[in-house]
Amino acid sequence: MTAAPLSPPAPFTAPAASWDGRRLDLDAYLRRIGYDGDLAPTLAVLRALSRAHVTSVPFETVDIALGRTLSLDLADLQDKLVRRRRGGYCHEHALLFAAALERIGFGVTGLCSRVRAGAAGVRPATHALLRVETAETAGTGRAWICDPGFGRSPLEPLELADGATSTDGWGFRLRRESTALGRGVYALRARGPEGWFDLHAFTTDERHPSDWLVASHFMSTHRRSPFAVRLVAQRMTPDRHLFLDSTVLTTVTPDGTATERRFAPAEVPDLLEEVFGLELPYADRAQLVSRATIALPGEAPYRDRLPAPPAALPRT
Repeated sequence: MTAAPLSPPAPFTAPAASWDGRRLDLDAYLRRIGYDGDLAPTLAVLRALSRAHVTSVPFETVDIALGRTLSLDLADLQDKLVRRRRGGYCHEHALLFAAALERIGFGVTGLCSRVRAGAAGVRPATHALLRVETAETAGTGRAWICDPGFGRSPLEPLELADGATSTDGWGFRLRRESTALGRGVYALRARGPEGWFDLHAFTTDERHPSDWLVASHFMSTHRRSPFAVRLVAQRMTPDRHLFLDSTVLTTVTPDGTATERRFAPAEVPDLLEEVFGLELPYADRAQLVSRATIALPGEAPYRDRLPAPPAALPRT
């Protein structure tokens, strides 16, 4: 008996709007990330947009450190991250990037993740990232993970598949795990000098902007949040990950090698401008000097809670 021919994949149709893409000033956003290429919802464009966003818009918690309430409304995100050329943390990055992808025609689903780096136990699912379908993959079950706001973020998307490895020169990998209920959990892993270690872990359950709003409130206000009382800034480039924790700047290269340099609090505002590209008004610069050395009571600095990878894990 002759096997029936495989049916072609269904035509790509973007889902109903859920990320306010129609409200996005797409031209201004593309100028902000320095992208002037094609805008078809293809994998090649997704890779290029992800790389442009991650390397252009830094991770930073200046407003949180100054005690301000964060808005996740798209108009406010455009004003902050695009017009005023600031950065943000995961929820701000993910919402802005999701709006841009939706506007272009990609299929975008929000996800939540539990940070594992430095965790002694199970943390709440407070990290925001995206599952993305392209024109080529729609209807096939294949999708891609974009994580523009973790700080140490993959420059390009990873396929949502066990063992998927980044192709951007950095060591990132997805590992699928099974839970007692049989539900799949994906861990995003990074490669260090001694092997692989987990950054965060997520399921593919759909999350909405309202879910992220709740998580963002906790991360920006709760005293046990690593960001609520400490200044953090991060920037990814093709060959460096820059991580400022209060007054300590750590530089990590793609092979995981890290070097550290300490600064005086008075030097921090210039560091944010010159290294991270943040344009801060004078009043903010003055307040940051007094806030730069604040640490979470009873805890080591955030960078010190990022564990060395277990030696038993093989290097690849």
